[in-house]
Amino acid sequence: MTNATLTEAIKEAYASAPAVGVLLDTLEIRHSAFIDDDGNATAIRVVADHKNLEAFLEQDAPLNGGEEVTFIAYSFTIDLPHVDDKASPRAVITIDNVSREIIENIERAVESQEVIQVTYRPYLTNDLSTPQHNPPLHLVLSEIEANVHKITAKASFGDLANKAFPNDTYTPSRFPGLGR
Repeated sequence: MTNATLTEAIKEAYASAPAVGVLLDTLEIRHSAFIDDDGNATAIRVVADHKNLEAFLEQDAPLNGGEEVTFIAYSFTIDLPHVDDKASPRAVITIDNVSREIIENIERAVESQEVIQVTYRPYLTNDLSTPQHNPPLHLVLSEIEANVHKITAKASFGDLANKAFPNDTYTPSRFPGLGR
């Protein structure tokens, strides 16, 4: 099955495996409890590489849209969700050798009722101006297990089964014909 979110550059890279660019997987984990030393909203950004990555986010990114950001080098794996019509697709994310700051942020986030969001963005080393998935893959973390050695989490597209349909609230103020 084809994936319409892939850019032409990444399709070419997957098809021909060129030597001009290497595919780098990145993750951005967001929650309102994640704040920097100055009290500003921040995200956990990691790249599966041996060195940090400076890359630009897409213009409509949830945090720092269109800006150049730093992804910290970490060993992680992401088993992307499979396209399946039988169940809600889920990804499995494992980040090894996590820092104390990441553990503290995750612990603060898990204590709240708000969901932890994650965005998967692949980049090519010869084009760091934009992610190679357009739009990037946005998921919601669940079933998080964290210890001093690693974080393992399952991620899905959210709780689609319990979403209101239609996703609109009909009130007399918005729809005056209802009040008659």
